[in-house]
Amino acid sequence: QIYTRLTNPTVDVFESRMATLEGGAAGIGTSSGQAAIFSAVINLAMSGDNILVAKQIYGGATTLLTHTLKGFGIKAKVFDSENPANLEKLIDEKTKAIFFETLSNPQISLSDIDTIVQVADKHGIVTIADNTVATPVLYNPIKDGVDVVVHSASKFISGQGLSLGGVVVASKELNSKLKASPRYPHFNEPDESYHGLVYADLVDNFDIYTLRIRLAILRDIGVSMSPFNAFQLIQGLETLSVRVERHSQNALKIAKFLQTHPKVKKVSYPGLESSAQNQVIKEKFRNAQASGLLNFIVEDFNTAKNVIDSTKIFSVVANIGDTKSIITHPASTTHSQLSKDELEKAGVHEGLIRLSVGLENVDDLIADLEQALG
Repeated sequence: QIYTRLTNPTVDVFESRMATLEGGAAGIGTSSGQAAIFSAVINLAMSGDNILVAKQIYGGATTLLTHTLKGFGIKAKVFDSENPANLEKLIDEKTKAIFFETLSNPQISLSDIDTIVQVADKHGIVTIADNTVATPVLYNPIKDGVDVVVHSASKFISGQGLSLGGVVVASKELNSKLKASPRYPHFNEPDESYHGLVYADLVDNFDIYTLRIRLAILRDIGVSMSPFNAFQLIQGLETLSVRVERHSQNALKIAKFLQTHPKVKKVSYPGLESSAQNQVIKEKFRNAQASGLLNFIVEDFNTAKNVIDSTKIFSVVANIGDTKSIITHPASTTHSQLSKDELEKAGVHEGLIRLSVGLENVDDLIADLEQALG
């Protein structure tokens, strides 16, 4: 017998399907996306270590990685994932992970994954990519050399905002990066908490990265996925590809409309031909689709709040990835814990409005935005 926080047959189905969708070796279901990020990082870094964190990430991930982990003795150094020119200069012998989002929320910025992976592999450092916004339907970071992929399954994978959950997926190449690596001794030395087990001895039969999350982190911290939530998320996976296609189509039409509106100062959506990152979408994302997330900037904080308060179809909530359309003001919600200086560094303008475009009739959505903008 074994505790269900370590293994559960329903959670196992979800983990296996996510690993297959991402082209990975194995997956671990967690209680939330934040739990997935936390587990992925502390599986590598310990007190006295440091991690490199992209500035273009979700606000909750920023506070977790740059503030909360300080209490664990893990220091974060921030880099620009869109232009990672200074990345290599930040690396030292205590650097254990490089964390970034493939398509960032809410900045809608594409990371320069090829450069990040090249630098990481040169120094034998594990890369962790949050692929929540892109979803495995549009992009698979592992194919471009990323070592670990995390998701908030509460978003597009759920599709309804009904189930909290996260997942960590390891690449099939990660075993070889961890085995015999002086940067990761805890995979190569006996684990006193598990009868002297040496994870590196098991590389022929297990993915040792996810195995250690299961045997140490889920065991001790208990950030496990609820089996019922796993059941609901499995249903979400069945319609994921159809939904993401419609999300992307609707978002592109809305982005084109917003570009023409006089009160909109800037639109960020890489699916637009005018976007500086459109070529990356065409090269790396399936069918050149860019997901359902976009943002636009209006004059100031108050203008943004007025637009949001005036919408009728868009729901004013903080989630993304629902079948229903969502409008959010990050500066006062998802990123409200950041100071004005931190907001600026994170690329979150006070007048920035984020849209998670749903599956409704796109003409109705455009009409709603038009009347809200006035």
